[in-house]
Amino acid sequence: MKILLLTFYFEPDLCAGSFRATSLFNSLNENYKNLSIDVLTTTPNRYKTFEARVASNVEEINKNSFIYRIKVRNHKSGFFDQSISFISFFLGGLKFIKRNKDYDLIIATSSRLMTGFLGAMLSKRLNVPYYLDLRDIFSETIKDIFPKYISFLIKKIVKKLENFTIKGASKVNLVSKGFEKYFFSEYPEKVYSFYTNGVDEEFINFGFSKTKIKITNNTNKRIILYAGNIGKGQGLDKIIPQLALNTKDKYEYKIIGEGGAKADLEKKINLLKITNVEIINPISRSELIKSYKNADILFLHLNDFEVFKKVIPSKIFEYAATKKPIVAGVSGYSEDFIKNEIKNAFTFMPCSHENAINVLKKVKYVTTNRSEFIEKYSRKKIMNSMSEDIISLVKNDARKS
Repeated sequence: MKILLLTFYFEPDLCAGSFRATSLFNSLNENYKNLSIDVLTTTPNRYKTFEARVASNVEEINKNSFIYRIKVRNHKSGFFDQSISFISFFLGGLKFIKRNKDYDLIIATSSRLMTGFLGAMLSKRLNVPYYLDLRDIFSETIKDIFPKYISFLIKKIVKKLENFTIKGASKVNLVSKGFEKYFFSEYPEKVYSFYTNGVDEEFINFGFSKTKIKITNNTNKRIILYAGNIGKGQGLDKIIPQLALNTKDKYEYKIIGEGGAKADLEKKINLLKITNVEIINPISRSELIKSYKNADILFLHLNDFEVFKKVIPSKIFEYAATKKPIVAGVSGYSEDFIKNEIKNAFTFMPCSHENAINVLKKVKYVTTNRSEFIEKYSRKKIMNSMSEDIISLVKNDARKS
């Protein structure tokens, strides 16, 4: 059996899509020895300020598995520069399939829809089933990114692409239960599964302190750490400046990341002459884990967009594994998930620094046993189940033939 896995991001890139796709690939390789897998992805490009290199654009993992990388330029996570990169990947995928046609199944893991659309096109061209792993509702995100007069036109185009992408899939996996209502309503005929993101092995095995958390700097201030993308979706420029300004005697804020809204955040910090916020360029995952260990509170925030009431941020899983207190500005499904699943984790209204300040007063500075959560949401465990689901799709298709 030969499988083509399509993913825009793959390790060593630093992002949720990369970690998820790499984990899925590893699971398929480890559990199905006779399987042949080609990964079609890009050269590392997630952040301009984090240089990740690969030895070659074609990498042999073992005699049955290869990684093929299409060269795209680095970007700042803005919509337009991402679009150019995705188009490069899409066109590269069409060229690739002209030389490589012998597949039994296509898997596409997609957040920005184009990877899924490519999977649907190649599936139709090769007449093989494809499994779609959806990490976002892109047609719903459009209205929050652009002004109404532009989003109205773009959404019509995106909706057509979405229809083709979803309807062509043999099975659709939704990474968040919050997506259920939308997809069940729009595409009720499809078969769905729910394999979410999870906690990676390096976070499970890392020796985070089990003693009471101590103040970790010389100013007697607690360290609040955010690590991740700094884009419009995160809306850090709408929360961090005012929050930091109004808590400058109690907290130091460390922001690790890059993205299209980083300049907006920096501009507001400079305008307000804030001195207790440090913005750090993306760092390796091993260094990031050390930063988690030195933090007192781990911070998460999503902009006040309607679509974000349906998502579950992948970052919350690794945050939870540290056993540190978590403060998250989220609403909808994410808020319910955090309240129901994670101990010593607090939510506040997105973009409300007043609400965030009140929530910070409730934080308990202790390490928290979250072993049940870690066991339940082990990435390896989830990906093993997803791999089994994918393989069964090919077997079922063979029986029908």
